[in-house]
Amino acid sequence: MYQTTIKKAVELVGIGLHKGTPVRLRLEPLESNSGIVFYRSDVDVAIALTPENVVDTKMATVIGKDGIVISTIEHMLSAVYAYGLDNLKVIVDADEIPVMDGSSASFCMLLDEAGIKELDKPKRIMRIKKEIIVQEGEKYVKLSPSPDLKYDFTIKFAHPVINKQEYVLEFTKESYKNEIARARTFGFLHEVQYLRSKGLALGGTLENAIVLDDKKILNPEGLRFPDEFVRHKILDAIGDMSLIGMNFIGNYEAMAGSHDLNHKLTVELLKNPENYEIIELVGEKTAELEKAYA
Repeated sequence: MYQTTIKKAVELVGIGLHKGTPVRLRLEPLESNSGIVFYRSDVDVAIALTPENVVDTKMATVIGKDGIVISTIEHMLSAVYAYGLDNLKVIVDADEIPVMDGSSASFCMLLDEAGIKELDKPKRIMRIKKEIIVQEGEKYVKLSPSPDLKYDFTIKFAHPVINKQEYVLEFTKESYKNEIARARTFGFLHEVQYLRSKGLALGGTLENAIVLDDKKILNPEGLRFPDEFVRHKILDAIGDMSLIGMNFIGNYEAMAGSHDLNHKLTVELLKNPENYEIIELVGEKTAELEKAYA
């Protein structure tokens, strides 16, 4: 199994969640061993996708370099990771990735348009060898050894529409597209009002997020899945975990996980080489992975 990139450059224009202004996103192919590289075309700054370059995790995953940032990268990265892409240049002309409809469905469509191209070097993958957990009170995120890739997420909100939800994704590219990609981000009306008072979430609408008041959902079309909230948390987690730099094999488990806990988990994982092994997928070892990303 070989490393991949996209067959051709593709682009779209969407609204940035926080500033509410149009953002042009362009994806371009890269050669083997290039990794995922972000580039701000408006200020001519490249930012490598590494945990060291994460500068904020309060409301989204934000990477930065020398004071230049790119925010809300996780929805797009979730799709990139699910498609098994190893090498990609991500170009934006502003400080955030467009929010689109609040899910990763638009990014999946963009990658389908671009197509996937095999390169000349073997694909590298990380196998989790030891259990790693990051915990804060009742909240935790955990990686553990497993022969396959699974995401098991539980959330609890004191809201009548959400309450407690759990979802387990047995990962393949198809299961991701069918079960996770369309799940939208969500927020509460009082939070949106507060953020707007601070000059944030100016692009947030019922077109790109599920919004709830104290008792109900305000979106007239309702939910795409009865448990759309926890499915979106898995979408976020997949995007956040892509910062380890490659696809991995193991189980991810979370109770009320967050961007911040996911970032701390990637840092903890990479801190000790005994936590993992990196293998090149050649010969028979690739069979299961090829099924996952077919």
